[in-house]
Amino acid sequence: MNKPSPPTDPRRLDAQAIRTLREVAAEFAFFTSAAKAKSHVEGHAAISDVVTSILADAVERPGDSVVTLADKPQQHADAFAAHLVWLSEAPLLPGRGYLLKAGAHTIGATVTELKYRLDVNTMEHLAAKELRRNEIAFANVATVDPIAFDPYEENRLTGGFILIDRHSNATVAAGMIRFGLRRAANTYFQPFEVTKTARARLNGQRPVMLWFTGLSGAGKSTIANSLERKLHALGKRTFVLDGDNVRHGLNRDLGFTEADRVENIRRVAEVAKLFVEAGLITMVAFISPFRAEREMARELVGPNEFVEIFVDTPLEVCEQRDPKGLYRKARRGELRNFTGLDSPYERPETPELILNARNERAEDLADHVIAFLQQRGMLT
Repeated sequence: MNKPSPPTDPRRLDAQAIRTLREVAAEFAFFTSAAKAKSHVEGHAAISDVVTSILADAVERPGDSVVTLADKPQQHADAFAAHLVWLSEAPLLPGRGYLLKAGAHTIGATVTELKYRLDVNTMEHLAAKELRRNEIAFANVATVDPIAFDPYEENRLTGGFILIDRHSNATVAAGMIRFGLRRAANTYFQPFEVTKTARARLNGQRPVMLWFTGLSGAGKSTIANSLERKLHALGKRTFVLDGDNVRHGLNRDLGFTEADRVENIRRVAEVAKLFVEAGLITMVAFISPFRAEREMARELVGPNEFVEIFVDTPLEVCEQRDPKGLYRKARRGELRNFTGLDSPYERPETPELILNARNERAEDLADHVIAFLQQRGMLT
């Protein structure tokens, strides 16, 4: 359980957050507009780089109300509570991975929970599952490793941070650390003597996560099923994680909003990581519409242990197949947030393997995957 050190006078901290972060948002908007015009005319540095620098200066600018306690030791934690302002057109979705820049340090981070959104006029605490541009919230943030920091009211330099989009490198949020959460002090990794390498050697194969992505009806699960059958016949140890099947159990509490889709993939990626640790060839057949979450899954495992497989079937073919009748329901307005229709699908940019499921049979496509694995020595 995370037991935070209670902040001093939460309403004062809320008021400070509104005042400071609204100022940051206003400067962000001004310099974004100026940088766009300059970039368009003169082709200078990318807007995201310019804005990141300006935002860092704004967050780190000393203020009269902030007291720096030079002799007080810094806190270290991999989770903390913070006020933040969201600066991107795309909403903040808890569970999505970003880069956190605090001072000279940059580290992977996730907003794990939105505690509340602040009404900037009344200071009322409002429930929120996502955060829109210029909205201010109080949230829990987790980093991949512990960082050193001070509460923002004690030191702006070590208590301020920005969040950066991993793909565009654009600054998407600015924040103020309030207090550390005790997760890092209370949980430890327990080492075991039987390792992933030992399990893989016993299995006679290299563990790998085969991530099938594509539209609904593209053929992901059909190909994964055929592939597992062929690998099983070769004596390989496998497991398939299927999008629909997982939603009957582990993810039965999730819907199909963007926030729920992010959490859906975060959970299954962590499960798939455990199967890879067990030394298995793990197939994940999920629409997984967002690049950020597929990249997050890749980063959970070691080098050469993740293979992104794009099942490239055009929307019109998927809709013509419609094996579960979902496209017909979506067209009638009975299903909302349906990928490819009223919810986006972000095509992989550099997948390891592209399968043309429009014209080839699942059996043949499974053979392509086996050939790919053999060429890379993953089946020996």
